Amino acid sequence: MSESNPTTQTLIQRSTSRKLPDFKQSIKLKYVKLGYHYLITHGMYLFLSPLVVLIAAQLSTFSLQDLYVLWEHLQFNLISVIFCSTLLVFLATLYFLTRPQPVYLVNFSCYKPEDARKCTRQVFMERSGLIGSFTQENLEFQRKILERSGLGENTYLPEAVLRVPPNPCMAEARKEAEAVMFGALDELFAKTNVKPKDIGILIVNCSLFNPTPSLSAMVINHYKLRGNIVSYNLGGMGCSAGLISIDLAKQLLQVHPNSYAVVISMENITLNWYFGNERSMLISNCLFRMGGAAILLSNRRADRWRSKYQLVHTVRTHKGADDKCFACVTQREDSNGKIGVSLSKDLMAVAGDALKTNITTLGPLVLPISEQLLFFGTLVGRKLFKMKLKPYIPDFKLAFEHFCIHAGGRAVLDELEKNLQLSNWHMEPSRMTLHRFGNTSSSSLWYELAYTEAKGRVRRGDRIWQIAFGSGFKCNSAVWRAMRTVSPAKEKNPWMDEIHLFPVDIPNVSAI
Repeated sequence: MSESNPTTQTLIQRSTSRKLPDFKQSIKLKYVKLGYHYLITHGMYLFLSPLVVLIAAQLSTFSLQDLYVLWEHLQFNLISVIFCSTLLVFLATLYFLTRPQPVYLVNFSCYKPEDARKCTRQVFMERSGLIGSFTQENLEFQRKILERSGLGENTYLPEAVLRVPPNPCMAEARKEAEAVMFGALDELFAKTNVKPKDIGILIVNCSLFNPTPSLSAMVINHYKLRGNIVSYNLGGMGCSAGLISIDLAKQLLQVHPNSYAVVISMENITLNWYFGNERSMLISNCLFRMGGAAILLSNRRADRWRSKYQLVHTVRTHKGADDKCFACVTQREDSNGKIGVSLSKDLMAVAGDALKTNITTLGPLVLPISEQLLFFGTLVGRKLFKMKLKPYIPDFKLAFEHFCIHAGGRAVLDELEKNLQLSNWHMEPSRMTLHRFGNTSSSSLWYELAYTEAKGRVRRGDRIWQIAFGSGFKCNSAVWRAMRTVSPAKEKNPWMDEIHLFPVDIPNVSAI
């Protein structure tokens, strides 16, 4: 083979080099931005430092005679000193009496069903075919959805759905609810050493299963909770109901001092499996799986030392006034009278609009002033001066170390990853939760946080952003701050026995 012409090689090298980025310029821009953020964030300290030095230098020149003169001056103004001291004490007392009670997350637990409830994707397709109610075209449709869903081979379904033929009835639905709620609560009480009688507030959320007596009453009866417990049962609020429950618990803890609050987040599959052939309703069969979580909150200052997190913010956004938003996730009957949950084609657009409103409210509470100035400057330039600027998307990675995004489906996670400019590392808890446990509705956020803990990523002072979407249409956020470093060696959660296997590679299409 003949050697290449040196002139040709030079041209190829020059052509290739043109395609590469200008690393020097990129590095310079990177450090310019870092310097900008540092300057703005620490601007107050940089401004006050010379002032403090000047004051210290001035005080160092004071002699004993100067101090004596100052004392004499204060003696002649005794009334002013007493008035100012009284005002200072009054304002300090008013502040401590009116400031919100801190809300601590002592611990939480996620329910892991027994291995008999595991449902591989192959088993899912086999059982769906044996039911006999789905057409061949819709069985193939479910197969395609499942292959692209991001779900793995170890998700769980209740016994009544896996049975051939299925047995969806009230007794089986109660059986599933009891297994999830009591399983999560037993582990929570064991972790925290809190007695059931100590619980003052109980909130249970389950969107589609609302029996009488209620789920909260089932918990009270099973654990023989005290008679004056403040209990709530939330229904019909979708996958974001878990954060609504957290917000409700926070508000109740502001008016019930020295109390424990338990939040149970779950969904019930047994009575909500769809046996019809309307495709907008079949998607939920492919995504939703069995699961639940129990969370212990406290406003006792004595619990600060042992709590994992402190609740910093909750932000709720409701788009129900808009008809399109209201109807994008609806439980209804199909043309044959079979009940299911219908997902509209507008779902992604509606979710994006709700997210935009939610983060616009949350941003000023959590973003550093440097990001807020960039966002405001871009907005002014576009709106006031009609400049052709791209909308500035704030860098939420400067506000949070960890992200727990509701594992509603692969498409939702892809869109949020792109819009919030997150990395694969930030999205890993959500994607792995969807792969391992499926969409467990409002409890998915807690499986994601458990994954983060099992990986040993939570350090003291870290900030966690939980964000979820729900029917209605709602987008809700909760912000937590880690009170201590969480050691995986001391943890017990659904991931611990297999965390070494994750993360796993999830192809765009995984054939069944």
